[in-house]
Amino acid sequence: MALAEQKNKPQGEADLLSREEAERMAKEVPQWNLKDKALEREFRFKNFREAMDFVNRLANVAEEQNHHPDICISYNKVRLEVSTHRIGGLSKNDFALAAKIDKLV
Repeated sequence: MALAEQKNKPQGEADLLSREEAERMAKEVPQWNLKDKALEREFRFKNFREAMDFVNRLANVAEEQNHHPDICISYNKVRLEVSTHRIGGLSKNDFALAAKIDKLV
């Protein structure tokens, strides 16, 4: 099943991925940067309104998945960081959310 089609596990059931597992899964979301304990991506838009429209669509997806990225908005740029805070690193939920976010653009 494609990552973007997967339903997130409840936070308490998410398993911490090893670095090797995270590197393998990162290939499925190539526009995201794999950091030590998170995925990060910056999106650029024509203007503030487009950036905010994207953030609002993103908020709906995050709520549906009960998995919320850290969001930084700077006029026409939106920087996202996704991790599973409860486990202190990356889970499959993070990669599934990243794939869902990619479909919004």
